[in-house]
Amino acid sequence: MVEAPVIIIGGGPAGSTCARELKKHGIDVLVLDKQNFPRTKLCAGWITPKVLADLELAPKDYPHSLLTYRRIVFYIKKIPFPVFTHQYSIRRYEFDDFLLKRAEVPVYRHHAKDIRIENGKYVIDDSYKCTWLVGAGGTHCPVYKTLFSKVLPRDPQRCISTVEEEFSWQWNDPQCRLWFFEHGLPGYSWYVPKQNGFLNVGIGGKLTSLKKRGETINSHWNRFIRKLSRKGLVSGHRFSPKGHIYYLHGPTKNTRYGNAFLIGDAAGLATRDMGEGIGPAVESGKMAAGSIISGTGFSLSNITQWSVPQLLAGRFVAKNLPRPLNKAEKGP
Repeated sequence: MVEAPVIIIGGGPAGSTCARELKKHGIDVLVLDKQNFPRTKLCAGWITPKVLADLELAPKDYPHSLLTYRRIVFYIKKIPFPVFTHQYSIRRYEFDDFLLKRAEVPVYRHHAKDIRIENGKYVIDDSYKCTWLVGAGGTHCPVYKTLFSKVLPRDPQRCISTVEEEFSWQWNDPQCRLWFFEHGLPGYSWYVPKQNGFLNVGIGGKLTSLKKRGETINSHWNRFIRKLSRKGLVSGHRFSPKGHIYYLHGPTKNTRYGNAFLIGDAAGLATRDMGEGIGPAVESGKMAAGSIISGTGFSLSNITQWSVPQLLAGRFVAKNLPRPLNKAEKGP
């Protein structure tokens, strides 16, 4: 049996951030993940300057694709509202692998299923044992299912259903675009260019609202890709989208149970307005590490809940930037 003081289940931004913080303070930690890295991860891949600051990562030091946006166009019922800002897009395939390797901790490929408490320690599938357990395995995290599902039930009103695809595409329009509430969609769709000829397009909405209307997210997706073709943004591509669900920010008072923690999407921390999850994941990873390091309480009450204020804050950063860093900053 492999034993460590701390085991983190999930190697995404939440788990890798937590692992790196613990390692910096001399605490032995290992990460379990059901997939090998790098791996495909469904995500629009939008990050803010705050995310990089929390990661103690300067843009120039990130070795992979990083596209800078000086403007994002919001469409509210087809009316455009350009917002000048300073944001980035990354590919999760590269970003997550980089963060996990940077943590410099042992990583085991293992699909955790059975978790039990034995003599004050957590035993995972009779193969791993720890004193502290961190659940960073996303919406379907086994730590949540085993230890938290009763004390922290998820509110179906906060469940978001998404369909998206990221693919190689030599886009001509470098402008990030977000369409809200079109055709009654209880959410929004997005067009997010990435550096080096990649593009992420997707759509997400509240699952309960869709069901109440007898609709599916797929019907809105089909309408969306037809629009992309009409606008000349994506045409002639054979789509192979995939779907998933996640939860918007809700109650956080029961995200610790004994020496077990929930962070990132396992805790349901995506921002309430735009469903952005990377920032809250990084923040929560650092908070869990801090609690373990210091032996103090754990609270996620101060986690970022809204994305729009960060977009607007980027307006002031954008004004002071030097010459454009890439063609995406020039707008359409």
